[in-house]
Amino acid sequence: MLKRSIKITFRLNAQECQRLKKQVKKSGLSQEAFIRTLINGYVPKELPPPDYYAMMRELHAIGSNLNQIAAKANATGHIDRTVFQYEVNRLRKAVLDIQAAVTSPERRENNGNHGDMGCDRPP
Repeated sequence: MLKRSIKITFRLNAQECQRLKKQVKKSGLSQEAFIRTLINGYVPKELPPPDYYAMMRELHAIGSNLNQIAAKANATGHIDRTVFQYEVNRLRKAVLDIQAAVTSPERRENNGNHGDMGCDRPP
């Protein structure tokens, strides 16, 4: 059974339809998901640039290398654990900050407008 059993149909003029399609394409979401996100008080962000995923893979590889270095250093006892842990935490925070900045939806302003998605007037 469908979780969403209520169907709502509404009409747009050509300009509104074109703006909706443009914003949906920028977000990478379906029209339905895009509208649900707006209804829930968020404005979807644009898709991240293609090199975002390569950068994230690189950051994760660095983190993996740090973990390997830590394991070896712990075995030999030749590293300052406090300093190393601090750097590992900084790397994790950087990865999360990049993900949040690029992919997380933002809360709408009180007036319902959001400059990033091309809304310059209320519907």
